[in-house]
Amino acid sequence: MKKAEPKASELKKQSPMEKAAAEILTQLGEQQPAMIYAERVRTQRTRSFALNATALDVQLQHTLLGVELKIGKKRLSCPDWATARYLAVFARVGVPEIAVPYDITQISRLADELESGWFRMQALAEHAGQGQTARWQSKLIKTLLNAQRIAIEAAGVGPKAPEFIQNTKQRRK
Repeated sequence: MKKAEPKASELKKQSPMEKAAAEILTQLGEQQPAMIYAERVRTQRTRSFALNATALDVQLQHTLLGVELKIGKKRLSCPDWATARYLAVFARVGVPEIAVPYDITQISRLADELESGWFRMQALAEHAGQGQTARWQSKLIKTLLNAQRIAIEAAGVGPKAPEFIQNTKQRRK
């Protein structure tokens, strides 16, 4: 099914901020965190993870007990630095639940791609907001975050635990 092309009257109704957000998402293309999530994470075997992230204040911390992801006042213990980086991107977007790849060797590469897309999106937003008020820039970033959150939630979180399909029959020699 083809996507409906926006009509000229609909394009005129877009505010300059919405146009700037659409332009940024177009420039990002495949580097959007939501696109990376949908195309590279959800296509693998994953398990769901509840972040319940509402705060944008996200910090990664090394503690005596290991690596922690601090979201607002809430702390999550993470098995390694790559997993904490992976979860931090989604916490910044404010997604309540995400899919985490079951294959831990993939998490570091995906965290790199997601962080790269995240920081590029921020840089493009700063560039588009030059000469604008701080309020306008803040609304632009919120518009971008909302678009990413909706796309990530649309991709889904998958099952609580990955499905294991095993053939238990042994071959005769």
